Amino acid sequence: MSLDGDLQHRCLLNRPCPCGRTRPMNVDARGGAVSTAPLRGLPNGSVGERTGTLRPVSASIVLLATDADHVYDEVDAVLGGDHEVVRVHAGAEVLAAVRDHDPVLVVLDLQIGNMGGMAACLDLRLEERAERIPPQRVVMLLDRDADEFLAKRAEADAWIVKPIDALLLRRTARDVLADA
Repeated sequence: MSLDGDLQHRCLLNRPCPCGRTRPMNVDARGGAVSTAPLRGLPNGSVGERTGTLRPVSASIVLLATDADHVYDEVDAVLGGDHEVVRVHAGAEVLAAVRDHDPVLVVLDLQIGNMGGMAACLDLRLEERAERIPPQRVVMLLDRDADEFLAKRAEADAWIVKPIDALLLRRTARDVLADA
């Protein structure tokens, strides 16, 4: 990608800039200002690690709890354009991540290693009732239709049966967030 020295261009949010230049101050698609963040170029001309971060000022965080890489990839592809997707690999890490990141939405995979999505959702609901955390919006990713009983029992706001349908996940997230 060749650019004129005076030409201002817009780099993708949270993605390395292929040109290796300093990112100009812009406004993202939602109208939030984004910061400039220079990228450090490597000797071979490729872009290396970031020296700064480029994030919308009012970025909303979606917390995803899954130990499956393909689930993370799918959720990030669907929701990553509008939200920053933060991942934890175990259900036991969900409560601490909620306290650290204050997500607008929590997406729990039913089948997670040491503490499943149902237990993690119940833990969040107990902490909410004790007023130790603010109310959370929870979407569960189920393995089969019969697991809907577990999602209802765990008091999830919504659920989707895997494999993940991108349009259904986007619509479900939008509807759950609209009810907030």
